[in-house]
Amino acid sequence: MFSFFKASKTDPAPVVVEASAAPVAEVEEAPRLSWAQRLKQGLSRTRGALTGQIAVLFGVGAKIDEALFEELETVLLSADVGVDATQHLTDRLRARVKKERLTEAEQLKAALKSELIELLMPLEKPLDINTAKPFVIMLAGVNGAGKTTTIGKLACRFQAEGKSVLLAAGDTFRAAAREQLAEWGKRNNVEVIASQGGDPAAVIFDAIHSAKARGIDVVLADTAGRLPTQMNLMDEIRKVKRVIQKADSSAPHEVLLVLDANIGQNALAQVKAFDEALGLTGLVMTKLDGTAKGGVIAALAKKQPVPVRFIGIGEGLEDLQPFQVAEFVDALFA
Repeated sequence: MFSFFKASKTDPAPVVVEASAAPVAEVEEAPRLSWAQRLKQGLSRTRGALTGQIAVLFGVGAKIDEALFEELETVLLSADVGVDATQHLTDRLRARVKKERLTEAEQLKAALKSELIELLMPLEKPLDINTAKPFVIMLAGVNGAGKTTTIGKLACRFQAEGKSVLLAAGDTFRAAAREQLAEWGKRNNVEVIASQGGDPAAVIFDAIHSAKARGIDVVLADTAGRLPTQMNLMDEIRKVKRVIQKADSSAPHEVLLVLDANIGQNALAQVKAFDEALGLTGLVMTKLDGTAKGGVIAALAKKQPVPVRFIGIGEGLEDLQPFQVAEFVDALFA
């Protein structure tokens, strides 16, 4: 049974929404692809922008010379790898060519894959939710990044791991946010603490106390979507974090920023601004299946190396998975 509760004591009455007991018709689906297959499929646009051009550049018989390096720089920049990361990769490749006496372009392709893995490796730090109970995860991001959908997918993942989950509808700024989170609660049979408008910090504060009283393992706290330039909203999200710390001095145990991969290099500015405001501990990169700008992860690794906890490549509950560098790069070069 799913219940939709109020959080703020100033609200006149709780709102209770009950999940329908009627069975939902199942639609027969084609056999599910493996995660590796879906990742390869999801990264097809970035792969086309990056390795598709590299395949032409490093064709049979191509020689390593300065013209090739200049073309490679253009290819990397077109995939939104960024100036700093592109310079880093090409400098490393030049050094390898000299040290290992590489002469064929095909050898340089293998070296590029190796260097990209090394650049991205610091971002691979899986999230451990077993260090506190309740483990409080605060999620931030701009409107449209996929924050609320990510919360639903994380709730499903944690439940599959045997954890109890509570959702805190702290986005009281956007009218439909509470209803959207409630819908995800229904899908996952997870309770949602919410209020009809009011103070988002109070909603999350009450959710944490409720989780403590009931022995809940994980609290996922939604916050209002905002742009880093909206100073009043950035001040509010700082307040939310302070109030979380009053409810539990060790919380939030994870501060996740949800990023839409389609924004490319703008991701750097978002990470910088939210990190300064909240002290980010992790990133979630969504919508990698809809962009040719997936190379921005390399740009982040060079300039804003906050761990990428999860990547998303679709709308399905299973389409959000932990970021694994070797798997990601293999899918790019497949």
